Amino acid sequence: MIRIMCDQDVLGLGRAVLARCRRPDWKPVWDELAIEVFTFADLRLDVGATDAEIWTACQTNQVVLLTGNRNAEGPDSLEMTIRKRNAPDSLPILTFADLRRLKHDRAYQELVAEGLLEKLIDLDALRGTGRIYLP
Repeated sequence: MIRIMCDQDVLGLGRAVLARCRRPDWKPVWDELAIEVFTFADLRLDVGATDAEIWTACQTNQVVLLTGNRNAEGPDSLEMTIRKRNAPDSLPILTFADLRRLKHDRAYQELVAEGLLEKLIDLDALRGTGRIYLP
């Protein structure tokens, strides 16, 4: 089973990508991976949780985080948290590389969905990589 969660900054786009992953052409892969979608509430995270709190909750609960391209501003930013806390067994953070294009380009959405599923298939091999950009 693979657990996955969309960050608040990409909730709508993330749901759209996950819906594409469940379309008939990708559904067998989705089902074989037994993907379970989590929410902030499932991890008892407040919508205003810091990036460090989100990263820690995801790692503790073994949930892959889908997010937008965050910056390295401040000690609790996602990038700084990854730099400080990432370990060889840490799950990667999967980051949408181009949110604007993801929002407006259906073909690009399909590439992102395909890239997401490819990464999830090889998830254990990607542990410790920190951040991976999709597609």
